[in-house]
Amino acid sequence: LSGGHMTDYDAFLKSKRKSPILAGFETTEPINPKLFPFQRDIVRWALRRGRAAEFAGCGLGKTAVQLEWARHVHGQTGGNVLILAPLMVGPQTVGEGRKFDVPVTMCRSQADVKPGVNIGNYEMLKHFDPSAFVGMVADESSILKAFTGQTKRALVNAFRSTPYKLCCTATP
Repeated sequence: LSGGHMTDYDAFLKSKRKSPILAGFETTEPINPKLFPFQRDIVRWALRRGRAAEFAGCGLGKTAVQLEWARHVHGQTGGNVLILAPLMVGPQTVGEGRKFDVPVTMCRSQADVKPGVNIGNYEMLKHFDPSAFVGMVADESSILKAFTGQTKRALVNAFRSTPYKLCCTATP
């Protein structure tokens, strides 16, 4: 690779690099000490990003991280956060919320939403007003894998203007 071709190629690759858009915030509030240090780092990182994906493996505490992220988004903005999850995950997340001191309201529709962190299931999306939330979490977001899938299109369209978004799954 003589004659500067590698240099040209390096320059070409650098021109294709994209910098992440940081749309979040640095929290001044402490991160829950019940979380492991690596989990607290993930929360801080995702809050700075504003829009992020947490692809942690099974058993690494994705639910605790998403709850703490949602708590901070609510605390910073005063707005509500909606976690969307598969049907039977909601009650488990409410229980994890108690364990990590994050109150979570189980919701079937917008009428059930309380200030703070709320959870509903994907199938009930049409019963919520996405504009009423400053943050949303897509739990078990592997549901979004199908590029043209109905659920994916509905979520993308519904939360297009939502400033804070977090996708969480062990199977990206």
